[in-house]
Amino acid sequence: GGAAGGGYCQVIPMEEFNLHLTGDIHAITAANNLVAAAVDARIFHELTQTDQALYNRLVPSVNGVRKFSDIQIRRLQKLGINKTDPMALTKEEINLFVRLDIDPGTITWQRVLDTNDRFLRKITIGQSPTEKGFSRTAQFDITVSSEIMAVLALSDGLDDMKKRLGRMVVASSKRGEPVTTDDLGVTGALAVLMKDTVKPNLMQTLEGTPVFVHAGPFANIAHGNSSVLADKIALKLVGKEGFVVTEAGFGADIGMEKFFNIKCRYSGLRPHVVVLVATVRALKMHGGGPAVTAGVPLPKEYTEENLQLLAKGCSNLNKQIQNARMFGVPVVVAVNAFKTDTKAELALVVQLAKEAGAFDAVECTHWAEGGKGAVALAKAVQRASQTPSNFRFLYNVELPVIDKIRLIAQQIYGARDIELLPEAQEKVALYTKQGFGNLPICMAKTHLSLSHDPEQKGAPTGFILPIRDIRASVGAGFLYPLVGTMSTMPGLPTRPCFYDIDLDPVSGEVNGLF
Repeated sequence: GGAAGGGYCQVIPMEEFNLHLTGDIHAITAANNLVAAAVDARIFHELTQTDQALYNRLVPSVNGVRKFSDIQIRRLQKLGINKTDPMALTKEEINLFVRLDIDPGTITWQRVLDTNDRFLRKITIGQSPTEKGFSRTAQFDITVSSEIMAVLALSDGLDDMKKRLGRMVVASSKRGEPVTTDDLGVTGALAVLMKDTVKPNLMQTLEGTPVFVHAGPFANIAHGNSSVLADKIALKLVGKEGFVVTEAGFGADIGMEKFFNIKCRYSGLRPHVVVLVATVRALKMHGGGPAVTAGVPLPKEYTEENLQLLAKGCSNLNKQIQNARMFGVPVVVAVNAFKTDTKAELALVVQLAKEAGAFDAVECTHWAEGGKGAVALAKAVQRASQTPSNFRFLYNVELPVIDKIRLIAQQIYGARDIELLPEAQEKVALYTKQGFGNLPICMAKTHLSLSHDPEQKGAPTGFILPIRDIRASVGAGFLYPLVGTMSTMPGLPTRPCFYDIDLDPVSGEVNGLF
C-alpha cells in the first residue's frame, strides 16, 4: 500500500478467520442476490401482466380477505395514497402501486459471489426461453464490494441497519425516480437474512489481546473501515482509561479520510490520536525506487541502505501527516522496521516525521518481537492522547457535490482542480435532483499514489483529478466518484494457492492455507 498503509495483526484461530468464520459473508451474498433476483423478477412480471393481474397477485385474496402487508402500506404512503383497504384503490392508484416501471438501463445493483472468477465480470442473463427474450447484460462483483457490506459496517444496531437496507437504491424508474429495496418489498427479508451479522466476531491476537473482526467493505468503492458497532462495543469494554485501536484500509489519503468524513460522521465518535504506519521500503518507492513485482526478488534499492531515495520518498509521509493534522488530531508515526532496514534509515524517517509535524515518531519491531516491539509506540500514543484533540470534518455535507469532491482532491491529494467527464456531470445532476446531494463523498481512487495515476509517487502537485463517473450507495450513506477504473471482481492467477491447500482426512487438519 502507500507509505502510510495499514498492517494486519495475526488473529487466531487463523483457519476459521480465513475460511467461513461466522458466515457473515455468506449472509451478505444471500441478501445481495435476493435483491438482484427481486429486481429482474419484478421487471419480468410487470412486462408480462396487466395492472389488474399484477394487483391480484401482489395483494391476493386469502380466505376471501385481501390485505396489504406492512411494507406495501409503506409503499402506498410514499405514493401519497393514504388507504389501507385494497378494495378502495382507484385504477390510477392501482397503476402507481403495481408498477415500479424500472428502466433496465439504470440498474446499478449487481449479483455477487465470494470467489475470484474473472469470467463473471460481464455476462448475459435471462437467456432461457422461460424468460421470453428479456435478456440483459449484467455482472458479478466480489461479495465484499456489495453495498450491504458497507451498510453492515456503518449501522449501529438492528433498527438502523433495517432502515439503511430499505434505503438502498437499485435503479431508476422510467420517470427518473429512484427505486429502493423498500419499493421492491424486500427490506424485512433482508433484515432477517442479516440479523446475526450485526454481532461483531470476538477473536484474539497470538498474545491473547482481544480483537473484534467485523465487516470488510472495499476500501475504494466503499469506505474500507471495520464496523461502527465493533468500535462502540470495544469502547464500552475497555472503559474510560482504555484504548481502542481501529484500522482504516489503504493509504491515509483513502482510509483515514473516509474514517473521518464518513465513519465518524455516522458514529458520532471522535478520535484522539492518528497512528500513521510507515515502512522504509514503501517510502523508498515513493522516492522513485524501481517497480516491485510479486514473486520476483526485491531490487537492491529496497534491501540496501539508500538515504537519498528514502529522504525523497518522505515527501509522501510529510503530506499524510499534514492531512491528519488538517482534521485537528495529533499524529504518531509508527515506523514498521524490516530486518534489512539500517539504523540510519530508521532514524531518518523518525527525524523527518517529527519535522513534518508528528507529535512523535517511533521505531517498531512488533513484526519480529510481537507486543514487546511496540511498547514504545504504545507509550507515545498514550502521551499523544492526553494532548488537546480538536477534531473537525473536512467539509459540510450540505455543500454541492462538486465542491465536496474538489475539497478532497485539493486538500488531501494535492490536486490543482478536478475535471468531471460528461457521465459524472449527468450523475451530479441526477443525484442532486433525486435528493442525494447531501451525502458524504467516498472517493474510489488508486491506493498506489496520492493522485489518480499509480505511477506518480511521492507528493505530486498541480495535477487535474479526472472524475469518470459517480455512483450512489444511498443505504450505506455516501456517493462514490470513480477516479479511473476499479475492478470489483478479482481473477485467479496462473498458479492459485489452491495447489498448496489440503485437508488431512485423519486429523481433520488444514494444511497450506498460509
